[in-house]
Amino acid sequence: MLTQQRKAMILAALQRDGQVVAKDFAVSLGLSEDTIRRDLREMAAEGLLQRVHGGALPASPAMADLAGKSLQSPDVKRLLGAAAARMIRPGQLLFLDGGTTCLELARALPRDLRAMVVTHSPTVATALVDHPSVDVALIGGRLFKHSGVCVGAQVLEGIRRFQADLYVMGVTGAHAGIGLTTGDMEEADVKRALAQAAAETMVLATPEKIGAASPHIIGPATLMQTLLVAGEVGEGALAPFRAAGVSVIRA
Repeated sequence: MLTQQRKAMILAALQRDGQVVAKDFAVSLGLSEDTIRRDLREMAAEGLLQRVHGGALPASPAMADLAGKSLQSPDVKRLLGAAAARMIRPGQLLFLDGGTTCLELARALPRDLRAMVVTHSPTVATALVDHPSVDVALIGGRLFKHSGVCVGAQVLEGIRRFQADLYVMGVTGAHAGIGLTTGDMEEADVKRALAQAAAETMVLATPEKIGAASPHIIGPATLMQTLLVAGEVGEGALAPFRAAGVSVIRA
């Protein structure tokens, strides 16, 4: 069997089953496990999948830069942002992540909402300029231009000054077994710190992020209390999160 044929079969299995177990896949093709693992390594280097222990998961398309992300599922993101905005209560102190979905949430907040938003995203902070009753605290640091957020030690120190009622987290992958993931190590550090400084964490996820994984783990799926989803996400993909005790809500 040609290499490209094997790789096409691997991609088809990922789309169909949501994962590839190297040992089982090798047996099904009558090939060595080393051959399949080599294919997985090469495909991971091309960004076609995310290698995990024992096999592979779909790579998250949300690994694109901020401009690229803005073109992915815009209608679903607006739906998620509007649904999340309805869940924000007056008087809350809210940690709001960066990214295009959280930006839609900021835009959807009621103009008369009285609350405080703490964010490390200059874009999100700017979107709240026209909300007269929302106090905004922008935590500064090194600007990670790929995602349009600040990262680094200054951000981590700034987070320690707050205790939030709710943290709205953006991720590039949400997998019940692997956990919540993102594409950058420092981003993962900031997201983890925000979750630890909040009474509750809610993740907003478009369909392509469910069951996908990225290289850097923020924490287990149970780091979030609520998973807000929109678009075409099957119940089978959401059942493992419910089984882990996560409240799953459809926008």
